[in-house]
Amino acid sequence: MTNRRNFIKKSGLLMASSTLPFSHFIIPGQKRKLGVALVGLGYYSRDLLAPALQLTEHCELRGIVTGSPEKIPVWKERYDIPDQNIYNYENMHQLANNDDIDVVYIVLPNGLHMKYSVIAANAGKHVWCEKPMALNEKECNTIIEACSKNKVQLTIGYRMQHEPVTQQVISWAATKPYGDIRSLYAEAGFRNGGRNPDHWKLHPELGGGAMYDMGVYPLNAVRYATKMEPLSVSARMEVLRPEIFKVDETTYFELEFPNGIRAKCKTSFAESMNHLKVNCQDGWYELKQFQSYSGVSGRSSDGKVLQAFQGNQQARQMDDDALAIINKLQPLVPGEEGLRDIRIVEAIMKSAANDGKRISF
Repeated sequence: MTNRRNFIKKSGLLMASSTLPFSHFIIPGQKRKLGVALVGLGYYSRDLLAPALQLTEHCELRGIVTGSPEKIPVWKERYDIPDQNIYNYENMHQLANNDDIDVVYIVLPNGLHMKYSVIAANAGKHVWCEKPMALNEKECNTIIEACSKNKVQLTIGYRMQHEPVTQQVISWAATKPYGDIRSLYAEAGFRNGGRNPDHWKLHPELGGGAMYDMGVYPLNAVRYATKMEPLSVSARMEVLRPEIFKVDETTYFELEFPNGIRAKCKTSFAESMNHLKVNCQDGWYELKQFQSYSGVSGRSSDGKVLQAFQGNQQARQMDDDALAIINKLQPLVPGEEGLRDIRIVEAIMKSAANDGKRISF
């Protein structure tokens, strides 16, 4: 009877833990905190990731990789980073000899993701790569193969899939509280004044343009809101300020999903926008702002209010990803998820270059 009681108790605990985010549990006896090195010290690392790593429970900032020597003293002083954990892009491969670093977070222009993700993987470090994963399907597969060969975990930085309100919307794709999904609308963008002509977001070879920079937000959103993969896509692009943009300034794309579901999407460097709406058979629900750093909130046709999560989104994301490594679990957003989006991005670019021709998958 005692053995049976213990079995039931243990089984109940396991079932309960399987329904919780990674941040709710850790296997006893495992290393408590993973050491993270940030590769690239621009805005996202400086203003968001590094501060978030002061809040995380299961990982911490221990190293940096930068091509800007003038930034090093500031980071050393602010985050107490020792000299032996500071690298540049030429000697980054030497991370292989540093047991203090467990994870390398690639926070570089999109066109550099593949090169430095592979270097990190070959150094035997787990790879966290910012979205979008890379420029094309071939580059994504190269990253996936490098991580697999070196037996390290690969995670793509889609913070929204870790965010509680977004996770509620994702769950509704299965539970269908408002009936079957009929259509979706998603848009994300901001006003880019193009004041710095050297900024990578204005250069196609570095993965610039609205579609690569912001378009993956609405693209990923309609995929996670339906839990489906599209059957086809058509797209068009426009540039209203050609003196600034040699890349797409605004991109419109429409995805067709199974069961006749259509998703109309827009992304832009011309105006601010941040909205996801899901129309269903018996009602609707929406998130405004659906990818804001300051919080995601929403409402539904029956008056339900989805209150914004008050915690730090980046800290939650990195703790989830750290626990996936510590507990040897599948990450919430593996490399294959990034690959799926890039495969569709390539089709969007192809469609737009061919007068909106519908591209099937």
